[in-house]
Amino acid sequence: MYVTRVTPLRLSTVRIRNLALVEDLSWSPGPGFTAVTGETGSGKSIIVGALKLLIGERADKSLIRAGEEACTVEGSFEVRDAALLNAHLEGFGVEPCDEGLLLIKRVMTTSGTNRQFINGTATTLNVLKSLGDGLVDLHGPHDHQSLLSQDLQRSLLDAFAHASSAFALYAQTYAKRTELVRALADLHGDEAAFERECEILLHQCTEIESAELKAGEEEDLLAKYSVATQGKRLVELASQVLDKLVESDNAALAKLSSVGRALRDMERLDPSARRLNEAHLRALTEVEELATELQRYGESVETDPEQLKQLEERIEVLETLKRKYGGTLESVIARGAEVSERYHKLRARGEERQRIQSELAAVVVELEINGMALRKVRSDSAPLLAARIVDHLKDLGFRRSEFGVRLEPLHQAGPSGMEVVEFMFAPNPGEPSKPLRSIASSGEISRVMLAVKSALAEEDTIPLLVFDEIDANVGGEIAHAVGQKMQTLGIGRQVLCISHLPQVAAKADQQFVVTKSFTGGRTISALERAEGAERELEIARMLGDTSGSALELARSLLARPKKGKSTR
Repeated sequence: MYVTRVTPLRLSTVRIRNLALVEDLSWSPGPGFTAVTGETGSGKSIIVGALKLLIGERADKSLIRAGEEACTVEGSFEVRDAALLNAHLEGFGVEPCDEGLLLIKRVMTTSGTNRQFINGTATTLNVLKSLGDGLVDLHGPHDHQSLLSQDLQRSLLDAFAHASSAFALYAQTYAKRTELVRALADLHGDEAAFERECEILLHQCTEIESAELKAGEEEDLLAKYSVATQGKRLVELASQVLDKLVESDNAALAKLSSVGRALRDMERLDPSARRLNEAHLRALTEVEELATELQRYGESVETDPEQLKQLEERIEVLETLKRKYGGTLESVIARGAEVSERYHKLRARGEERQRIQSELAAVVVELEINGMALRKVRSDSAPLLAARIVDHLKDLGFRRSEFGVRLEPLHQAGPSGMEVVEFMFAPNPGEPSKPLRSIASSGEISRVMLAVKSALAEEDTIPLLVFDEIDANVGGEIAHAVGQKMQTLGIGRQVLCISHLPQVAAKADQQFVVTKSFTGGRTISALERAEGAERELEIARMLGDTSGSALELARSLLARPKKGKSTR
C-alpha cells in the first residue's frame, strides 16, 4: 500500500502517555528538517520508539511506565488529498480521513492486550504496518544495515530508474512461467505409480457409472421397497385368516354349520328357540362374507417376488457404494464425477503435457524479452545513480571514493529479474571496489545511506524520514555536510533527526530538546522547542561548553545561511 504516491502527508502531532520515562507529552514537529537533541540518557530514543509504534512495530510491554496499567501513542498526519487514501482505507474496513487528518493510535497494557486504531477504527497490526510502511522511513543505528541487502539495493535502483512498469511486466510473466512449470511437473512422475492410479480410478469410475445413479433415487426406492415388503406380509396374513375361517379341518365355518344343526333341533323341540337359530344364520352370513372379502383382498394386493428381489438388490448396490465412496448418494455421485475427471485428465496427460510445453516455450521467450527490457532499464540507470551517489559521498567526506552499481547476470531468471544488483564501494583511493556488504564499517554505512537517500530524494515518495544518530562517528566539516544533506532532504518532506552533533542540529529548521527531571519521586522526560537564546545555549552545550566563546560559535553555526526552504 503506497499511500504517499497519491496522498502527500505530514506528521502534525504526536502524543505520548506513560511510555518509559514520558508521563504525558504532546509534540508538533513542524515541516522541513527537525533536530531532536538532549543529553545522553535523557530519553531521545523514546521519540523514535513512539514513531515505531505508530507505524506498526511490535510492542513490548516493558516500555510501559512503571506503576501504570497502560500506555498510549497517538499521531495525526495531515493529508493533502484524501480521496485515494480513503479508497485504500475502505478496502481495510477503516473509516475515512476527516477534515484532512489521518489519525493513528496504539494502546499497550500490562496484561498484554494491545490495540491499534486508524481513524478511530480498531484494526490489525498487519494493516497498521502496511499503512506505516508508506508513511515513515526510519533509519537507526541498526537500520542502516538494511542497505547491505541485495534486494534493497535492487529496489533502490528500480526506484531511481522508474522501472515499476518493466518490473511488473517481468514479474507477471515469471509467475506465469512458474505456474506452467508446476503444472508440467504434476504430469510427470513414476510411470508404474501412474498406471496403478489409473487402474484404481478406472475401477472406481466403472463401478459408480455402471450403477447409473440418479439424484433422489434412494428415497423413491425405499418407498417402493416398503410397500413391496408390506404387501407380501398382508397376503400372508389374509391367507392365514382365510384358512382358519374356511379351509382348515378346524375351520370356523365348519364349526358354525355344526352349531346350526344343533340350533335347528332345539327349534323343533321348542319353537321359541327360533330367535337363536336366526341369530346363528346372521353370524354365519357375516363370516361367509368376511371370507369372501378376505379372498378378494388377498387377490387385490400386488406381490411380485421378482420385483421385490430387484428392489432389494438395488438397495444393496446403493448401500455398498455409500460405504465405499461417501455417506450419501449425492457424495457417491460427486465422487464419481471427480474420479472420471481425474482419470480422463491422466489418460490425456500426453496431450496436456504437449500443450503446456508449447505454452511454456512461448512464455520462456516472453520472459527473456521482458527480462532483457528490465535489464536495459536498470543498466542504463545504474551509472547515473552511481554518479549521483558519488557526488553526495564527496560532500560527506569520501573525497576520492568510488561507488558503482553492478549488474551480475544470473544463470537462470529469478523472481526479481535476470540479474543481481550489487552496490560496489571503494572508500579509500587506490583500493579496488568491493561489494558494500563486505567492506563498509557502521559509520561508513550511515553516510552511504544518507548519500543514497539524498540521491533518491526526487524518487522517494515517503513523506517522513527519521534518522536516529545517523551522524555517529563523524565530526568537523563532515558533520556540516551531514546537516546540509538533512536540510536539503527537508525541502519537500519532513526530516526528523536524533542527533548529538551541533553542526547537524544547527542546520535544522527547528530544534527540540529532550530533558530529564526528578519530580515527586519520579523521573520524567520532557520535550521542549528551543528557540532564540535557548537554542544557542543548547548548541553551545552540544559543543561541550556554555561559556562565551562556545555561545559565539553556536551563534555562528545558527547564522549560516540555509540553502532551501521546506515546502511541506
